[in-house]
Formats: sequence, C-alpha cells, structure tokens
Amino acid sequence: MNRPALLLVLPLLLVTGCAATDSGPAGGPPSPTHGTEAFDQRAVQVAEAWRPGPDWRTGYVPLEGPTVLTGDPGFTPETEAAFRAGWYRAQVGIPPTRVGGEIQFPDGRLRLPLVSAAEAYRQLDQGDPLPCPGRPKQPGRPTPGGPTVEPGPDGWATSSTQTACLPLTVTAVTFGAVPVRTSRGVAQVPAWLFTIKELATPVVRLAVAPTAVTPVPEPTTPARPLPDGLVAAQNLAAVDDARLTVRLGVGACDTGITPLVWERPDVVVVGGGVTRATGECIDLLKLEPVTVTLAAPLGSRPVLDVFSGAPLAIAPR
Repeated sequence: MNRPALLLVLPLLLVTGCAATDSGPAGGPPSPTHGTEAFDQRAVQVAEAWRPGPDWRTGYVPLEGPTVLTGDPGFTPETEAAFRAGWYRAQVGIPPTRVGGEIQFPDGRLRLPLVSAAEAYRQLDQGDPLPCPGRPKQPGRPTPGGPTVEPGPDGWATSSTQTACLPLTVTAVTFGAVPVRTSRGVAQVPAWLFTIKELATPVVRLAVAPTAVTPVPEPTTPARPLPDGLVAAQNLAAVDDARLTVRLGVGACDTGITPLVWERPDVVVVGGGVTRATGECIDLLKLEPVTVTLAAPLGSRPVLDVFSGAPLAIAPR
C-alpha cells in the first residue's frame, strides 16, 4: 500500500533501574517509609473520587492497547521502529470472514462482536515506511510521468536518492485468545495473531469490534495542584501478582526518586517522590521505571495515578 505514514518522535529519555518498596496493610495507609503525608492525603482524595459506572464491572474495558506482544519479540532498532509506526506488508491472504467468540473474565463470560482478520490487519497497518536516515539508499522505481517525490529527512527528495526503512512481513495469521488486563481483572480476549518473519513472537491484534469496547471513564482530578516534590505515574510497565512496575514522569535533574503507594481493598494509588534540583536544568520529562510490592495481589483493583486520578493502563516498553 502507498499511504504515507507519519511518525512523530518526541524528546524522551528512558532511564533504566528501579526502586522497590513494600506497601502497608491493605485497607489502611502505607507505612511511613513508603509514603509522605502529602501523598497519603492526595491518595485518599483520588480514591474517594473514583466512581466508575456499572460498565466497569459488567462490560469490556481493556487496560491495554489493541495491539499486544505476548513475549519478547527480539526487536532490532529497525523492527521496533516498524512496529511502533505500523509498517507491514502481507505475503499471505488475510481472510475477510468474521468469526464468533467471547471474552472469559475471572467472574464470567461476555459475548461481543468481533472483527475479521482483514479488518484487524487494516487497523494494524498504518502505511508504508517513510525515508529513514542511516539506511542504505535504495534505487527508485520509475513511475509514469516522472520520478516519485516523497518527503525525506532533509525535505523533499526524489525516489532515486531517498533512504528507506523496512516494513514487517506477515507470513501467517491465526485466531486465538490472549491474556489482557481489563477492569474486571485479567481476561482471555479473542485475538488475531499475525506471524511476523522478522520477529520472534507474533504481533497480536485484539479482535473485539471497536464499537463493543467500553472506554475508560474520565477521572475526577483533585482541585488542588500536585504538592511540590510529588510526581505523577505515567503508565504501568508490568503487573506480576502483587508486584507492579510503574513508570514515573520525573524531571531531568530530579534526584532521590522514590516510589509511593497507597492501597485499600478496592483501589491502589501510585506516584513518586523526588528531590527537585536547584539552579538551571533542561526542561525534559524522563520516564523512570520503579517497582512497588502490594500487601495483596492486585486482582481486579484499578491502579490510579495520584496526580490525575486516572486508571493506569499497561503500555509497551
């Protein structure tokens, strides 16, 4: 396909390493070593304001994106760029036939309309690669009326001088189910699994029709600004029983980054504490992965950001 794809690159620095903490007893505030008075007060406000509608417990509210990786794909810089941009090419036929299926939650089942493999592939495929700096130059293919002209990294260039990124190659597609974190806990969700020649694991596109997906409810953010020295949680990197890996949004010169958690039987609130730098510092947001261990397995409890009050979704690395 020849649809142009736009890849937006934001200045983002990922910092490796993590800090671990243990929370206090479920149903009460965390111990003094894992919270601050300002954080605890804010967490109580966030938890009390969390009032999702009935669909949170009866519908399908996914807390992961519709494109899922179920294992380590063995990315290279080129294949990761293609995955994030949605660059694909199919070497097999993609069946247009719709199939039936249901979601299996820990507390029951729900039958919903599904999309066909062809529809799922159309959602997955976001166009052809743009010219990419650092790649070997590819000879252009002449087209009627003259050379093809496409935007390059330094402006507009003819196809005879452009550099190219590579798409991911689909060699097979199968129907199955994959574990997905939802508002009702981890569910088995129908999905289309696309085998990719360049990757070690399939790229999975969830098969539930977009019209059957209940959106995450809008949070109620506390009126007061976040107290100085506290930072927001951006998303979840992983959930392993009672162990959460959370990405905090911190300043480029912040130090003393400490994960903070507050929990009760129906909700968990997370954030972080930092020491702000004095003097000049570059204005840059970093994502700092930290780890917290809850007093009890997370189960179906939502994890809320202490700043916005929004439930956190699992985001790819």
